[in-house]
Amino acid sequence: MNMRTFCTLAAAIFALIALLQLIRIVMGWSVALNGVDVPFWPSWIAVVVAAALSLVGFRATRS
Repeated sequence: MNMRTFCTLAAAIFALIALLQLIRIVMGWSVALNGVDVPFWPSWIAVVVAAALSLVGFRATRS
C-alpha cells in the first residue's frame, strides 16, 4: 500500500466517523457506557476532529 492509498483510506474512514457522529446528533440516538448515558456534546467534538482529519487526509492525496 502506497502513501496516497493510505491517506485516501484514512480520510474516508474519518469522514465516515464524522458522518455517523453527525447522524447520531440529528437522529437523537442515545449511547450508554456502563449504564451511563453519554451526552451529545462529545459527538460535536468528534464531528469537528474527524472532519478535520478527513480534510487533512484528502489534501495529502493531492500532493
